[in-house]
Amino acid sequence: MLRKLNDANVEMLFKAMLSLESLEECYDFFEDICTLDEIQSIAKRLRAAKMLKDGMVYNEINEKTGLSTATISRVNRSMKYGNGGYDMVFSRIFEDKKDN
Repeated sequence: MLRKLNDANVEMLFKAMLSLESLEECYDFFEDICTLDEIQSIAKRLRAAKMLKDGMVYNEINEKTGLSTATISRVNRSMKYGNGGYDMVFSRIFEDKKDN
């Protein structure tokens, strides 16, 4: 698959993320490289994807997250026509919770 982000800088970022071994390390790393608003924006998109997967409608998601309907629509489009990243992560998150 042709990767749109195929870039040495992005690859270094992804390798750095993959090297993190705990939630505490994630907090430390992301607080160093992102603003709080950037982290919260990404987190809200992930939450919106979960809400869409659970069948919630745009208005409900907007009310609960504060995301614009344009952003929610972008997340929805990524879920339908993207690389399957949301589904992959959700399956791993929920499999991990079942194991604990």
